[in-house]
Amino acid sequence: MLQIYEFIVNQTAKGRSFILFFCLLLMQTSTFAQSSAKITIQKKNISIIEALKEVERQSDYSVGFNDSQLKNKPVLNLDLRIATIENALAQILKGSGFTYQFKGKYIMIIQDNKPKDIPVRKVTGKVVDESNEPLIGVNIKVAGSSEGAITDMDGNFTISVPQGGTLSFTYVGYTPQTVKITDKNAYEVILKSDTKQLSEVVVTALGIKREQKALSYNVQQVKSDELTQIKDANFVNSINGKVAGVTINSSSSGVGGASKVVMRGTKSIEQSSNALYVIDGIPMFNFGGGGSTEFGSKGATESIADINPEDIESISVLTGAAAAALYGSNAANGAIVVTTKKGKVGKLQASVSTGIDWMNPFVMPKFQNRYGTGSYGKANGSTTLSWGPKLNDASRKGYEPTDFFETGAVYSNSISLSAGSEKNQTFFSAAATNSDGMIPNNRYNRYNFTFRNTTSLLNDKMKLDVGASYIIQNDRNMINQGVYSNPLVSAYMFPRSDDFSLVKVFERWSDARKINLPYWPQGEGNLRMQNPYWIAYRNLHENNKKRYMLSAALTYDVLDWLSLSGRIRIDNSNNTYEQKLYAGTIATLTDGGTQGHYTIEKTETAQTYADFLANVNKRIDDFTLVVNLGTSLSRNTSYTLGYGGPIQDNGIPNLFNVYDLDNVKKRATQVAWEEMTQSIFANVEIGWKSMLYLTLTGRNDWASQIHGTTDPSFFYPSVGLSAVITEMVKLPEWVDYLKVRGSYSSVGSPYPRYLTIPTFPYDATLQQWKEKSLYPIGTLYPERTNSWEVGVDATLLRDFKISASFYYTNTHNQTFDPDISVSSGYDKLYVQTGSVRNVGVEGMLGYGHNWNGFRWDSSFTFSSNKNTLTELVRNYVHPETGEIINKDRLPLKPSDGRGLAQAEFILKEGGSLGDLYTRSDVVRDDKGRVQIDATGNVAKVGNLNDIKLGSIFPKANLAWNNSFSYKGINVGFLVSARIGGIVYSATQAAMDEYGVSERTAVARDAGGVLVNGRTMVDAQKWFEVIAGSSGLPQYYTYSATNVRLQEARIGYTIPRRWLGNVCDINVALVGRNLWMIYNKAPFDPESVATTGNFYQGIDYFMMPSSRNIGFNIKLNF
Repeated sequence: MLQIYEFIVNQTAKGRSFILFFCLLLMQTSTFAQSSAKITIQKKNISIIEALKEVERQSDYSVGFNDSQLKNKPVLNLDLRIATIENALAQILKGSGFTYQFKGKYIMIIQDNKPKDIPVRKVTGKVVDESNEPLIGVNIKVAGSSEGAITDMDGNFTISVPQGGTLSFTYVGYTPQTVKITDKNAYEVILKSDTKQLSEVVVTALGIKREQKALSYNVQQVKSDELTQIKDANFVNSINGKVAGVTINSSSSGVGGASKVVMRGTKSIEQSSNALYVIDGIPMFNFGGGGSTEFGSKGATESIADINPEDIESISVLTGAAAAALYGSNAANGAIVVTTKKGKVGKLQASVSTGIDWMNPFVMPKFQNRYGTGSYGKANGSTTLSWGPKLNDASRKGYEPTDFFETGAVYSNSISLSAGSEKNQTFFSAAATNSDGMIPNNRYNRYNFTFRNTTSLLNDKMKLDVGASYIIQNDRNMINQGVYSNPLVSAYMFPRSDDFSLVKVFERWSDARKINLPYWPQGEGNLRMQNPYWIAYRNLHENNKKRYMLSAALTYDVLDWLSLSGRIRIDNSNNTYEQKLYAGTIATLTDGGTQGHYTIEKTETAQTYADFLANVNKRIDDFTLVVNLGTSLSRNTSYTLGYGGPIQDNGIPNLFNVYDLDNVKKRATQVAWEEMTQSIFANVEIGWKSMLYLTLTGRNDWASQIHGTTDPSFFYPSVGLSAVITEMVKLPEWVDYLKVRGSYSSVGSPYPRYLTIPTFPYDATLQQWKEKSLYPIGTLYPERTNSWEVGVDATLLRDFKISASFYYTNTHNQTFDPDISVSSGYDKLYVQTGSVRNVGVEGMLGYGHNWNGFRWDSSFTFSSNKNTLTELVRNYVHPETGEIINKDRLPLKPSDGRGLAQAEFILKEGGSLGDLYTRSDVVRDDKGRVQIDATGNVAKVGNLNDIKLGSIFPKANLAWNNSFSYKGINVGFLVSARIGGIVYSATQAAMDEYGVSERTAVARDAGGVLVNGRTMVDAQKWFEVIAGSSGLPQYYTYSATNVRLQEARIGYTIPRRWLGNVCDINVALVGRNLWMIYNKAPFDPESVATTGNFYQGIDYFMMPSSRNIGFNIKLNF
């Protein structure tokens, strides 16, 4: 916890003010609480018998009593409003000499013969299941009191109970049981499993809780412990492999980097296909993401990565559009719904966790160190290439690029506190995540402070839920990929005859300039190389972010079946980005400056969300009716102001400030935008006899992005049907539960900005305004995704759970730039045409069973999706000329970050959005053989017909998750696999060009490269052609199929009784990416440099993914 303490001590005044705000919120809460409200009786002169009949009418209980014993009792004046059954009965029977007793669904009114002072004693016992296996965490309550306990790791319990009292035992998935206390001191209780219990309650869209069996779409849940057993700074990565239908690619930016999350396939040509994130029912705009690709090497984090995993109670993954339909124009890509922790009723509970992970590169290219510096076998041919002579043992330097990497470390520390009465509960947590990266001088730090309080008011009719979070996040030198300011370039390409230890002293004093300058005698080469340590310590880029989130929710129970609720959340952040390039950095990066280069950008983002809902939950005979009717407003803003340029020639070197920048070359940037969406929505669920459910939803959005168009709003509907077959007909005994479901929805993708009105962008290089940018669209429609889904959920033989879904989606009105000419003054013309289809299946098979103290839980997930561009541009009428335009092929520009060098994404009707092509190759004859001239040279040619390399999309994703436990020992592992797809490595091409790869050494060992199966070509001549300029992609394309041991853990929980019942301690050894079982690519195919649609699967000096090994310790008080 040292990092948290140091942070608090050294915090700024602003931070201290925010902590003070937490304390004020703590003090303002009252001692109220929440309780279930059922009975309302507001009558005067009512008899006890009449009152008891009213209780029977308003509840599901039958009340039994002796009329003759109660008929002469005094009448009552009752003013009960939304009271619990227990409170109502206590008021009715007060002073009557009678009390009540629950017997299943019956309430028995009996004489109160209880002595005034009943002796209380401690009893012990053990709770087991039908296999005599201990049950952990069984809830035990003393009837008629607040006394309670839970079973420990061995199923044991100790509780104080009155003589003759009754204990109730409840556990999820088991039939509740009561035990009468006799004169025994020890009891053994056997709970029987109940597969026909009420369906599990899950959190769905807008944070609405619904029964699993009523859902007409697929919702998958991930519990808190699945996120925290093996932590990731960005908790999103911890979901990978635990749910079906979700493809999660972790960021090459390293710890805290942005993740790419796509559900059921990429749906849009131009817009993001990343999932929507929802925190406690409120959508969160995920600021950040992106990342550099070809030249800049600047990594990126994102808003969702700021969330502390220890604050998460559970996650619901809504993979289908129907599941997220209540989010309207943000729903097409599915949603990840995060529910955070609240305070719990009971004494103060504290949880402290600490952990450390050590990191090393996971998958690396293969390097050579047996051929030295030079060219064409001669040592003096080049100072940057390693095509020199073969080295003898004495001249080998033994350099390996892995020598440049350091053993990174991630330190995680957190503490959480929870306490509450029946009327007031409070939760507080503090956490620190600190990382030293694998690259020298790479850092990531995050500090989280969270407060939440829930209070019940007005006799439990009103509930107030307030929360606040404060986050400090900073990072230094977060690198993803690219050639500029990327230390991997020179670390990988370092000439093999040279002594790497010399360049570790990366700067030397210059008597001429009186400053330290970089030491790098090897030269820039064509990749603009610098000393890798100079880059790490003298090409700095840093982010410092402060973020706060304030939320409040108020719920009022108007009637027992009607409630009103309102919510609001404010989410603001301020980020300062600074880049400092010291004097001596190559001129390409400093804009020719010799004194250094400085850039500073300040970005402010804000999200305000508010909604109001009316909620109905009523039973009418055999029917149940659940209605949610509401309205919402969402406003997102972003404002960036930046300044940068080289330090002027007569300025002070390395004094980084805006005053000393070159007046001619300095540049200012100012970017701002605002979006607002107003909505109304409704959800109606009608159930019949707990076996058949019909769900209807509708949402209408008014979005600012479509201001000025002919149609100012759009409606998004969905309909679903769920049928519990096991409630309808008698099935074989081994079928415990069977449900079929189906749904249809029509939802939208987020609108692009600035398409309906003319815009005038500023050219920072020319320092003038452009005339116009985008040709305005008169009528803008949303990219609408129509989705059909059918599925089945089943429990078989008690231990097997099956869930499977088939879906078909079609996303039309694709909004993109088809590269159509437009009149002078406009840069682009966006069209709305084209359709993308995704068809796929996803499924989960789960199993869990006990054998004599040993438990095995296993789950297997499977998903497969086929993406097809069914229409590109058909019968589009040009708005200026009236010309009818048809296109079935569209090359995307690598210069826009959609492809790299000679590898292009080309959209074709009938193909997919992930199809990668090239139009270059070596020169071939009419029989397809490589042409070799008389001197043994080969050549390459461009502008050929399209050569398809393959699709970057996987054909299928698989995962097998296992957990084994015996008493306090727990062992688990997760194996994940991707089947199909390709990746392209420009890194391997550059290594071949420079002669540092193992494959070039193998070729030299063999005397050259065998071409056409018969001719040996000099290795350097061959690789200069196929590897130059990022390589001919067909020679650097690899299968993306891979299988890995993604997670593994082994832990032990020290029982509380061994520690004097003070706490229990869990100690675990954990690992991530421990073993790449199968992989043909020279890098990790699951890493991505950016979250955009068109850069997955492309490696250009990408930061390698990490293998993590560490331990966690958690104490629960």
